[in-house]
Amino acid sequence: MERLQGKHFSITDPNEVNTVIYKVNKTEKEFLKDSPKYTVERLEYMEEIRSEGKKKTFFIDEPSDEGDSLVILSFGKERVVVNTGLLQDDKVKISKKPIPIKFNELYSEEETEYKNFSYTPNLKRPISIIDPETTEEIKPVLYFDEKTNEIKGKCKLKPYKSYFAFEIREDT
Repeated sequence: MERLQGKHFSITDPNEVNTVIYKVNKTEKEFLKDSPKYTVERLEYMEEIRSEGKKKTFFIDEPSDEGDSLVILSFGKERVVVNTGLLQDDKVKISKKPIPIKFNELYSEEETEYKNFSYTPNLKRPISIIDPETTEEIKPVLYFDEKTNEIKGKCKLKPYKSYFAFEIREDT
């Protein structure tokens, strides 16, 4: 019988903040030709309501022996604080300085589709689009691209609404 190995850690959000965390995965060399160099995977969590805020316990299945890079997004009223961290051994180390980020606001007055990307069975992908009000990820709509003979995805965005999108890229 196969046994899952995993780790967990907790944070406490103040009442007006909602934090989500992503694990950054580096694509293995043999798959790099047809895949992005990095993909992101949203961590599952359990939430416990407390008087001072919400305690969230995040879970990582199959943690790496070298450590796992994390992107920490804390959504507040009309702003997002972005930070990075590293889960190594049984500790989470969070950077003291937030990282500089280039971003574009995704907003349209018409319903639109955003970004074609190749489908992977585990739904890991290079970009994540988040509704900042609910902090829920916008799930892609899958379709078959007859030109490339691949299954691909697109995210449908609603009109008159802002979204937060991020992508992990190699620093050039």
